[in-house]
Amino acid sequence: MKVAILGYEAQGRSAYEYWDKAGNEVVIHDLDPDKEVPKDAPTKLGKHYLDNLNQYDLLIRTPVIHPKQILEANPDAPDILEKMWSNTNEFFANCPTKNVIGVTGTKGKGTTCTLITHMLESAGYKVHLGGNIGIAPLELLKDNIQPDDWVVLELANFQLIDLQASPHIGVCLLIEPEHLNWHADIEEYMEAKRQMFVHQSEDDLAIYYADSRYSLAVAEATKGLLIPFMASPGAEVTDTMDGTEEVRIDGHKICETKDIKLLGKHNWQNVCAAVTAVWNITQDVPAIHKAIVSLTGLPHRLEKVREVDGVIYYNDSFASAPPAAVASMEAIPGSKVMIIGGFDRGLDLNELARAIATHQTDLRRVIIIGQSAPAIEQALAVHGFNNYDVLKNATMKHVVTHAQESAHSGDKVILSPGFASFDMFKNFEERGIHFKEAVNGL
Repeated sequence: MKVAILGYEAQGRSAYEYWDKAGNEVVIHDLDPDKEVPKDAPTKLGKHYLDNLNQYDLLIRTPVIHPKQILEANPDAPDILEKMWSNTNEFFANCPTKNVIGVTGTKGKGTTCTLITHMLESAGYKVHLGGNIGIAPLELLKDNIQPDDWVVLELANFQLIDLQASPHIGVCLLIEPEHLNWHADIEEYMEAKRQMFVHQSEDDLAIYYADSRYSLAVAEATKGLLIPFMASPGAEVTDTMDGTEEVRIDGHKICETKDIKLLGKHNWQNVCAAVTAVWNITQDVPAIHKAIVSLTGLPHRLEKVREVDGVIYYNDSFASAPPAAVASMEAIPGSKVMIIGGFDRGLDLNELARAIATHQTDLRRVIIIGQSAPAIEQALAVHGFNNYDVLKNATMKHVVTHAQESAHSGDKVILSPGFASFDMFKNFEERGIHFKEAVNGL
């Protein structure tokens, strides 16, 4: 069988290893003409790497490549997508257990997946965590998954757009317009998310964020049972007579919100989503409680780096959309210096600018970086906010030094860009690493 691996990053590498076996002729296709590949591996590299794909029996699309790119590059093969497959599809086709939980949404996927994993492990289950977080799907198949084990998958729109299977439990978090440089519009973005639920049966569960019409519209693709979270019968946050706030489900108190160490009220949504999913597997309240109160956060997600001269530095590089920057602004109280900006995808910045103007009493300074700076300035001008600096062509070390000079003792400096990283860095991880290195160098 002739197999083309389309894209050779992490999932492309695992795909090559998986399909490179007797009886297969495997060719690596990648846009980068200098891509490092295994010795003697057949390749087609460079800008025409998607041309003439009809010669293959199987096309393995890695997440970065949109199916429309394959269609556009092969106009003489209108049925070319019938040959397309993916790592995620292969995982579902060969996973030894049907106990699969998939989590999607615009933000919070990694945190929710981690919470679910910790809850189930605390309750004594064997759990395998992967997908868009940690271990790639095909690598999970090496993990000796047993029929009674549980698998938790973070599934982004890039993996979902051509998904041909669905998890037993699907969780859809808050949906906001995102990745519109990759998708044609918000409708295509949502349709990609819907694929996680389209193939569910009546025995499956679709859990959705009750306060998001987009989330409901995505989860409604299911044939299974729809269950909201942040509303009954799913987990929700309720006020008590003594003024405390509790996470509760089905009449049971899980924890008080003050015991949640994850910063920000947006993480209450993630906690309630995870509790709702796990409650349909086990009602082990002590185990669920233990998992919630012990999780302090994931790298690059409101991650405390260090304190220098009375100023605390936070790395929220994962915040690659404006609503995520707003959430971090609201999550950390007190006087702060915000670092925002990055790759300009033409998103609506009105709500970001409105939030910044609303918080101007506790914003010591806003430092704007990256390609999106002119658009941010324009949006801020509409809302009458001018307490900012624009750093053009600045290194992260320069940005952090400027933030240090702007901050006073007792302030917090927060890198929460609200934009993708591609204008300055390879990805959000690299951006966050550079920030932490600069902070640790102060």
